[in-house]
Amino acid sequence: MVDTAVRGTGFGAPSVPAQRNRRARWKDGRLVLGVLLVAVTALAGAKLLSAADDTTTIWAAKHDLPAGTTLTGDNLTTARVRFTNSQDAEKYVAADAELKGLVVTRAVDAGEFVPRDAAVTESDNDRTELPLSVAIGRLPSDTAAGDDVDIWVVPKDADQPATLLWANVRVLQADAVKGVAGGSARRQVLVGLAPKDLTRLRAALSAMSTGEPVLLRRGS
Repeated sequence: MVDTAVRGTGFGAPSVPAQRNRRARWKDGRLVLGVLLVAVTALAGAKLLSAADDTTTIWAAKHDLPAGTTLTGDNLTTARVRFTNSQDAEKYVAADAELKGLVVTRAVDAGEFVPRDAAVTESDNDRTELPLSVAIGRLPSDTAAGDDVDIWVVPKDADQPATLLWANVRVLQADAVKGVAGGSARRQVLVGLAPKDLTRLRAALSAMSTGEPVLLRRGS
């Protein structure tokens, strides 16, 4: 038989060259590419996760808070918010702020972020609110809640000197400009008078009836 003759010669059948090494090299290339893709994906994911965590934690009302409510961890909850800029974030009470002694000067609805200008110390809450109509040009253009100002009155009679009514008075609220003409445009400013300031209230109101209030902001 043919099979017996072949074995008798002492030579085996010729072998086919193995392709194992070339296949292994081809697989190694794909493995390296896969590792690179995983690394790039992980890096991109880390960057997205870092961007997604670019938030600020602030206090929000857990339930309706009437004006005068003392702020505590029991009536507040934290909220993570992504603000477009730091100025917007600074308008609200941060979760790491000291709450001791803070009360709200106006009602805050459930779920509402607690505004910084509505959260004051108890001593500030005892102040008497005095509304002022101030002409543009007689107060800093960026006057805002929380500023400390000196209030002067300039008599309409040019021969009379200006008079200091109150020093170091807290601005509680400052509305937008009202009026169309430059000379008639005014801002409504709400200031808080401490108990000691009330002794001069009658004289101050009389002086403002014949003059114009001027607000000078104190440096920080």
